[in-house]
Amino acid sequence: MIIRKTAAEIEKMAAAGDILVKTLQLVEGRIRAGVTTEELDETAERFIRSQGAVPAFKGYRGFPGSICASANSMVVHGIPGPQKLAKGDIISVDVGVTLDGWVADAARTFPVGEISAEAQSLLDTTEASLHAAVKACQPGGRIGDVSNAVQTRVEADGMNVVRSLVGHGIGSEMHEPPEVPNYGPAGKGPKLEEGMVIAIEPMVSLGSPGVRVDDDEWSVFTIDGSLAAHFEFTVAVTADGPRVLTPWHLKAEQG
Repeated sequence: MIIRKTAAEIEKMAAAGDILVKTLQLVEGRIRAGVTTEELDETAERFIRSQGAVPAFKGYRGFPGSICASANSMVVHGIPGPQKLAKGDIISVDVGVTLDGWVADAARTFPVGEISAEAQSLLDTTEASLHAAVKACQPGGRIGDVSNAVQTRVEADGMNVVRSLVGHGIGSEMHEPPEVPNYGPAGKGPKLEEGMVIAIEPMVSLGSPGVRVDDDEWSVFTIDGSLAAHFEFTVAVTADGPRVLTPWHLKAEQG
């Protein structure tokens, strides 16, 4: 069942989202060649807890980290550890924050120093597809409108949506109905209604859309080793249209 949120509940999620945005900004400042993903994780957890919130991912279904840190051909769910970033890498940082029982979820993929033109195009296209999807979050529309917006933008640039991974509803639980695929026909799927809150998260590959799960049973890689990117917002459907509750893009522009 899709749980619609009250205006007050959406404000609580936005408060969690504000902490999340600041966390991503802090992590971004730590990203450089030689830093370990474990160090990024520690930075995030320390800040989230200092704000009176809880890292939503830590312990979720047994996940050991406070963030997911997924570099290069790893799409999502990377477990932070001793691996060091290198110049030219790209790394997706996915963060969840729970504040007063309400969850916000967002991700960005960052360059590590100077990256290839191909990698930059991947980041640009994936982020652009997320913004296109947000615009589709209009009351009276359909989840398929959001899905189709991602697919159309990604495929226009000759890249591929990872189809086996999807976005989701979110609220007092990390994952709620409905699923939010990153592909499919417009005009289909559950109706978008005021009070719905969804996590939209395009995951895009430069090569095959196929993926494999690592032996750690978490890390998801592109099946052909091609680069992948991941961007995510938590978005509320309101009477005035979409409201991004994790507006890291605004912080990035200001920073």
